[in-house]
Amino acid sequence: TSRNPLERARGADVLAQLGTTEHLSNAYPQESFVVISALVQAEREPIPLRAAIHALGHIGNPLAVPLLAPYRTDSDPEIRFAIACALGKFPDDPVAVEALLPLTRDADDDVRDWATFGIGALGKLDSGDIRDALVSRLNDSFEDVRQEAMVGLARLKDERVLPSLLIDLERPAVADIIIDAAAEMLGKQGCVVGLKGKDYAEALRERFGR
Repeated sequence: TSRNPLERARGADVLAQLGTTEHLSNAYPQESFVVISALVQAEREPIPLRAAIHALGHIGNPLAVPLLAPYRTDSDPEIRFAIACALGKFPDDPVAVEALLPLTRDADDDVRDWATFGIGALGKLDSGDIRDALVSRLNDSFEDVRQEAMVGLARLKDERVLPSLLIDLERPAVADIIIDAAAEMLGKQGCVVGLKGKDYAEALRERFGR
């Protein structure tokens, strides 16, 4: 409740992860949520607002989702980035996913990246809208977004990922995340030691007739 916005932001930062050095989760989740949710609704300064949004993601109370979702259209890309990160903590909440979907098309690279990661890699939900959003990112100008889209589509076993995945697997240097996507598409539990990108490409062609 300080009049100094930087102090309000620091307070939110502390409450976000209070006790997590000793425990797997916030030591005072309900008390922290009450304070931070009130801050999100009242705050007008960007720095403490961003901190409060991130804090609600860390605290993990699903009641935060309807408080966060309206900020998906904020004019500040750093606020939208905070929203993409925070809502990604609720990847199986339909309201959170509905808010993340348009953020996968955001003008800001990092916003697109985290929104795509949220709907593609973190959750278990499956829908035509989710799949189509991921497919639309396969030609994204930002490499991280493309890769997250491939992981998401591989998780859903959507064969539309195969052309992009095969191209990346046959590059001289193959990112680990691409290997992970190939293994997911093949139904393997993790990467197989000793196999290279071209080995996965060959296995995918054999499995899916490409």
